[in-house]
Amino acid sequence: MEILIILLFAFFLTSVTALDTMSATQSIRDGGDTIVSADGSFEMGFFSINSYRYLGVWFKKISDGTVVWVANRQIPLSNSPGLLQFDNRGGLILLNQENFTIWSADTSRPVQTPIAQLLDSGNFVIRDETDVDPENYLWQSFHHPDRTFMPGMKIGRLAGGVEVHATSWKSKDDPSEGEFIYRLHSSALQLIIESKSVIIGRSRPWNGIGPSGLPYLKKNPIFHYSFVMNENETYYTFELVNKLVFTRVVLNENGVLNRYAWIDRTQKWQRISSVPADNCDTYNTCGADGSCDITNTPLCSCLNRFVPKLENNWYAADWSGGCVRRTPLYCQGGDRFIKYSSIKLPDMINHSTNSNLTMEECEMFCLKDCSCMAYASSNVVTGRGCYFWFGDLIDIKQFKEDGGQDIFIRMAFSELDESSSLKKSRVLVATLVSSAATFLLILCICLFIRNQRRKQKKNAQGKWENNADECYSIDNHEEDIELPHFDFIVVARATNNFSLDGMLGEGGFGPVYKGMLRDGQEVAVKRLSKESRQGFHEFMNELKCIAKLQHRNLVKLLGYCIYLDERMLIYEYMPNKSLDYYIFDDNRGKLRDWNVRFCIIIGISRGLLYLHQDSRLRIIHRDIKLSNILLDKEMNPKISDFGMARIFGGNETAANTKRVVGTYGYMSPEYAFDGLFSMKSDVFSYGVLVLEIISGQRNRGFTHPDHELNLLGHTWKLFKEGRQLELIDELVTEICNLSEVLRAMHVGLLCVQHNPEDRPNMSSVVLMLSSEGPLREPKEPGFFAERKLFEGESPQTHDSVNELTITTIDVR
Repeated sequence: MEILIILLFAFFLTSVTALDTMSATQSIRDGGDTIVSADGSFEMGFFSINSYRYLGVWFKKISDGTVVWVANRQIPLSNSPGLLQFDNRGGLILLNQENFTIWSADTSRPVQTPIAQLLDSGNFVIRDETDVDPENYLWQSFHHPDRTFMPGMKIGRLAGGVEVHATSWKSKDDPSEGEFIYRLHSSALQLIIESKSVIIGRSRPWNGIGPSGLPYLKKNPIFHYSFVMNENETYYTFELVNKLVFTRVVLNENGVLNRYAWIDRTQKWQRISSVPADNCDTYNTCGADGSCDITNTPLCSCLNRFVPKLENNWYAADWSGGCVRRTPLYCQGGDRFIKYSSIKLPDMINHSTNSNLTMEECEMFCLKDCSCMAYASSNVVTGRGCYFWFGDLIDIKQFKEDGGQDIFIRMAFSELDESSSLKKSRVLVATLVSSAATFLLILCICLFIRNQRRKQKKNAQGKWENNADECYSIDNHEEDIELPHFDFIVVARATNNFSLDGMLGEGGFGPVYKGMLRDGQEVAVKRLSKESRQGFHEFMNELKCIAKLQHRNLVKLLGYCIYLDERMLIYEYMPNKSLDYYIFDDNRGKLRDWNVRFCIIIGISRGLLYLHQDSRLRIIHRDIKLSNILLDKEMNPKISDFGMARIFGGNETAANTKRVVGTYGYMSPEYAFDGLFSMKSDVFSYGVLVLEIISGQRNRGFTHPDHELNLLGHTWKLFKEGRQLELIDELVTEICNLSEVLRAMHVGLLCVQHNPEDRPNMSSVVLMLSSEGPLREPKEPGFFAERKLFEGESPQTHDSVNELTITTIDVR
């Protein structure tokens, strides 16, 4: 009789198609029935994985078919259609062909006029027909997620005792529950990924800004995280800032938390971050009181003033034993706290919180409790409130410049004495350095006077050729060159008589050959071509400029060769060629990783900072471009080609020239048109280079079907419209830190401002790229649209790697 009633009830049900709601008298049948959210973003119905049928929600407007929620993930339909309908309490049940319930959504209370609705957020909810208040939903899929964390979803403990967490699929083709869970830790402060109740990764506790121990939680213009904690509920959530860019988080079957963003240009989901991002994100890699640093080899070290607990194991790369203080604590008036900076705060296993104390009060509070091992600020915005740790400090990660926080760790008083001694030593060293600096200053003055006298003597003899645009005056007798001279026969033998098989490339200077010296050292030989429009001036300019420069991001000049009419420069060999090879050519496998590109951007900025500010000379390069950035075997960038460089005096910051040198697409407006150049000219070129690295497109010659702007104008347009992600090179398959990409793009736009005064200097660029502070809004860039720079003129030029490089232009 009961089965008959159910069948009769089903007979009178009507199906729904393409509406966003389903009433008590309607159903969704497996066979084409669906409901669609009001804005068309999401669709709900039945779909297949292999030979099984599931009820779920998927994207419709973008990425048609990407599933975000599965109802009957544990019990799929097999070889039979399903039916979704309301039961007599107002809940939902999913029936198979035999009318057995295989999944249900039970409402919190009976309701007379229930409806089910698919919201524009992708949340599938049951509510009373007359009540639209989200607080009164009777049931919602966002409280029962599978592997996908969606905007607006809450992870944590909600009002009414509801606990929300995400669980991985068992495999890519099996949505049943896997072994990994993404949830809020019982400490209510940190998010964790765990497997079989074992933590494998975690975020840092909330500090008033965000849990910055996870890279994808950093502030960015696409989405923002928030943390809510009160007496009724505690949860993390995120919302879209830019509605034009959709992002979701997926816990995959291997326990990796991936964030994806939809890219309209490529019509694909692009992974923009992953956790764990590196080996130091694996939980407790280095044991108690150990510190993990991904930039070090090995990864693990003891915190300063700590030593390995099991020394033999530690140096055998078994760090599980962790570390202990080298000086035991005394507690009763004999301990103090020492600050450790830029770290991911330890696990909150044994902690307490006081939100009312100042930092000074936190120190006193912790000092009184012998079991209190460390404290840190719980709110870096207000400066009030502390976290306290009791027992060992677990899962510490060291950051270099950003992402970390200060923590104060309890130490024996004697360790502070060492600190005082260290300060005294530093004072002594500073005194010695100051004395040495005075001596060097006097020596430099003497050398300057000697050189001036020598210059006057040479001018009297007519043997000096002065040129305001060169680093140094040309000395035909090769005096004062601080580099070894290579015999011609040595260079010829090293390059197999300049064999074409060993030719690495050819630029404006001439051909470059790979060579090997007798001691086995590989070198690159740059040979001045007789047909080159660059001449002896550029040769000597580069030789004398770069000989005095030493930096890890500048190519190293090993020596030179002058023999009859031959002019050659011998450099360290760069096995990975120049940067343009990877950015503009098809075979760019080594730069599919965003981390590599970002490290290159950082390295170039530091090289330029050295040239502009930190070197013995103040150098303006004047030809910064991708083809002048070489890459060593670790893909570290090296600035090369100083033939066009110009040295500035100590107080000199700008100059004017009638001899404009550089490359179209990289030159700043004031330099290209008026011959005015400064450090800000190099900054403009750097900004162009950054945008080219991000986009994989050339600035000069860039085309787009929707407009006639160049790459700078295109970037500016995307920035104003909030569509920055569309600029990213489609070959970048993984972005571990979305905020890095967007920040680099923002800095690139600041560098290409039309007015030099609006551009940052390189010290500011380095700081902006390595920090998380707010950035000022850029203005319209210089050379916003492609234009003919010198109409009616015929500049002498030569082609270099498909670039037009200016060598001599008389500026009007």
